Amino acid sequence: MRKEFSSAIERIGRQDEKVVFLTGDLGYNALENVVDALGPRFINAGVAEQNMVGMAAGLAYRGYKVFCYSIAPFAVYRCLEQFRNDVCLHKMPVFLVGNGGGYGYGIMGSTHHAIEDLACLSSLQNVNTYIPAFADEVDPMLDQIITESRPAYLRLGAGAKTPDGATTSGTFKQIVSSPLSWGTVVALGPVVANVLKALEDESLAGQFDVYTVTNLPLDLSSDLAHRWAGKPLLVVEEHVSVGGLAQQLSVQMLSEGAIPSQFVSLSAQGYPNGLYGDQKYHQQLSGLDPANIARQLTILTRQTPSGKAFLANK
Repeated sequence: MRKEFSSAIERIGRQDEKVVFLTGDLGYNALENVVDALGPRFINAGVAEQNMVGMAAGLAYRGYKVFCYSIAPFAVYRCLEQFRNDVCLHKMPVFLVGNGGGYGYGIMGSTHHAIEDLACLSSLQNVNTYIPAFADEVDPMLDQIITESRPAYLRLGAGAKTPDGATTSGTFKQIVSSPLSWGTVVALGPVVANVLKALEDESLAGQFDVYTVTNLPLDLSSDLAHRWAGKPLLVVEEHVSVGGLAQQLSVQMLSEGAIPSQFVSLSAQGYPNGLYGDQKYHQQLSGLDPANIARQLTILTRQTPSGKAFLANK
């Protein structure tokens, strides 16, 4: 998604002279087009993320719309206080952009992973987080970020093109629609590709509707919540369960009185064996790989709906 991001920022920067781009010494061989388009409005703040966000807040106070770019853990964790106090509490148009959400930076280890980022940021006041699952979602999300001009976080990963026929409802996008659907899968971000891979199993074809979540905090309509009620619901996210999609979704569904027959959560499990590998390795350890997702869906199709919800980890 980094290529789509840089192209969109170049377009936005040429259209709006109030757009400023700050980077924490990252973006080599990726953002040269943005440098050319913005000129002095492209600033390398160096390896000083707290200072970068403080600078961004000052620029925003003077009427600019400011992007702060780094890899996801550096953009979020290193400057959380500055983003909370200087940006969110004052509703400043400062937009954090984190590349490589979840286990995206793989073998570089836990310091370079962002599996709690959305819990941190979606809990703050006045902020909206954007989680594209597909590369072609980046451009319209950036347009929305600029239009709203409020604190925001864009979590980039690696995604393909949105499948044909997708429809949007609130912060949910329906990717697969099955007329005789027996259950629902809701995924966060590019890990939805593993869900779609799992559903290539002939025994699971046509059994589940599939949705992705575009933003946290959630905007779940009452109609959608009750459409999922009484059926098995599987949540898949490359993020810890606390403060993540499953927790936020379960609260909203309970508030609507919409109870799934079964509620299964697959989420990032951290580092259970203390070892590091690539993104697929960590997804497998957390049960977020296509094979385990297929196993969970198969189990759900074999169980009789009881009308009661339960929570399970892989």
